[in-house]
Formats: sequence, C-alpha cells, structure tokens
Amino acid sequence: MTLQQFLYNLYEAFNEREIETIISLMHSNVKWANGMEGGFVYGQNQVREYWRKQFDIIQPQLEVLNVETDENNRAIITVHQIVRDIEGNLLFDKMVKQIFTIENGLITVFEIQDV
Repeated sequence: MTLQQFLYNLYEAFNEREIETIISLMHSNVKWANGMEGGFVYGQNQVREYWRKQFDIIQPQLEVLNVETDENNRAIITVHQIVRDIEGNLLFDKMVKQIFTIENGLITVFEIQDV
C-alpha cells in the first residue's frame, strides 16, 4: 500500500468514526496532538479516550486536499476541517496541516499546524 492510500484510508476511517481501525494503525506508544485542549496524548488508550470524549461533543469532518513528505520523511497533509457541534451548528471551517511520522507502517507521532 502506498503512503497516499494509507492516509486516505486513515481519513476515511476517521470521518466514519471507526476509532479501532485507526488505533490499529498506531504504534502502542503513539504521541498524538490534542487538537481540543492543546498538548499531546500518549499511547493508544489515551488516543481512544480522547476521541470518545471528542465525538461526544463535536462532529469533525476532514477532507484531504494535499499530501506531501518533508525532508524528515514525515507525511504533511493539508486538510479542510469542518467541525460542528452535536446539534449540527458550525463551530469552525478552516484549513490545517496534519503531520504524521510513520515508522514500520505505524503512526508514531501526529502533529497539527495551522495553515
């Protein structure tokens, strides 16, 4: 599987709220950006809990616009991010860069950067 296909599958699973599918693509000690509160969560269990809390209060949808790699071989994805509350009210609509470090086919680090 190519990097691009890996990432498209990842985003599709996220938009469908298939948490366990995405968790299976992470290293057990993954470092994952906490987009709601700042900082990071660490490990698959913390990421799972973070998403469960997040999906209880918001409905994010991500559309991949561009996939690149940088000089450190990290995947840099430009995404269109639309976030609504549970009632469907728009909270924000913006572009962000999401950065993945992938080693041996597993995500080890996920970072978020404003565009």
